[in-house]
Amino acid sequence: MKLTADLIIDAGMAVFAQTGYHGFSVRQVADRLDVHAGSLYYHVPSKAALLQLMADRVAGQAYEAGTAALAELPAQAGWPARVTAQAAALRQSIRQHPGGAIMLAGSPKTLSPGALSLMERLLATLAEAGVPPEHCGIAADTILSHVTGYVLQEQSEPPAVPVTAEDVAALHRSYPRTAAAATAQGPDEKFTRSLDLLCTGIGTLIRQPSAGPLSEGASSERPVGKG
Repeated sequence: MKLTADLIIDAGMAVFAQTGYHGFSVRQVADRLDVHAGSLYYHVPSKAALLQLMADRVAGQAYEAGTAALAELPAQAGWPARVTAQAAALRQSIRQHPGGAIMLAGSPKTLSPGALSLMERLLATLAEAGVPPEHCGIAADTILSHVTGYVLQEQSEPPAVPVTAEDVAALHRSYPRTAAAATAQGPDEKFTRSLDLLCTGIGTLIRQPSAGPLSEGASSERPVGKG
């Protein structure tokens, strides 16, 4: 078998799904490929480099999924729908890979082309919507961080100690609002509504067009009082 970077990434993704971030090693990837670990370093110089390539693949897949989602929107779709389409595609792409949220979280810092492409397109969407330049970066980063964090919770391990019916009943008695909020919606509806809230907040930053000229015959002068 001739080793290629794609084959190594494939094996790395499979190993990562089993071991998670902390248990992942290049040696395990080599074992899966039935080769010596040293032979992998010709294509991938380090564990960090391999993780970067893996994260870039996930981000690239998310970018392509976002492109397809945007193409399905009607031509008159507003910017919130375009933001939601990109965020939803990113969530679904990350969820396809166990541990994908952890893998992707640090990819912008490593200058991953896939992650940077996601950011660039989202920035363009927000800029075209009229979000001021000084707010675009924070708004886009908040959206992407929210998606990654949301999937991180979805992909987290179940509690080590099982939660009993008595535990749930005690939760409802002690923290009724928290318990009600936790069970009010399913994960998909909650995700969609969370994006609605983010877009509503971002929308307040968009400068409204200034008022047009006064109608004919109207005066901009304040009336002068008597006396």
